Amino acid sequence: MGDVRFLRTYCGELDYTPELITESKERNQGRIVLSGILQKADTLNQNGRIYPRDILEREVRNYQKFILENRATGELDHPAESTISLKNVCHKVVEAKMDGDTCYGKIEILNTPSGKIVQELMSANVKLGISSRGVGTTEAKGEYQVVCDDFQIICWDIVSDPSTVNAFMLPEATIRDGRLLTESDKRELKNFFTREDRIDRVLNDILMLRV
Repeated sequence: MGDVRFLRTYCGELDYTPELITESKERNQGRIVLSGILQKADTLNQNGRIYPRDILEREVRNYQKFILENRATGELDHPAESTISLKNVCHKVVEAKMDGDTCYGKIEILNTPSGKIVQELMSANVKLGISSRGVGTTEAKGEYQVVCDDFQIICWDIVSDPSTVNAFMLPEATIRDGRLLTESDKRELKNFFTREDRIDRVLNDILMLRV
């Protein structure tokens, strides 16, 4: 097991057209809502890493708390910091659920400054991608790395560098090398994942053991 790092997973392109944007606004009271694949489990990625299904399922389950509390936001581009900066938020995740090895979800593009940049880029048919951001360690298994049990999802960000094409919202996941967490990062994460968040994670784990 290595040092704790940011694990950034480039999942693919957001699939949209001007017609789909217009249709989404008509159906969602002026909002742009995109649906599709957020992430895949048990898939060897281009950078040689794998998210085990049980770990991804657990993190999606724990992420429901953020969705219910309207805290499931993401930024435009991956930041250098470990936590979410509200001034850079461009969207929120309104749904995330597992179906087999695949995590499907819905994101709503917001009317924040960064969200308006995303909307303008979409209107110009600029290709954008979506990418998970999390923290954790990996363990070598032969020629690839497996994400360990300490992994925690922070959010999904909109990025300019999708690694895979031909998907509805985003296709198969790939991971870029992360950087080591600093002591400042760890303090920020302690504040980001509140005491209540940590308690809920423990309760979720206990409930799953009883299933």
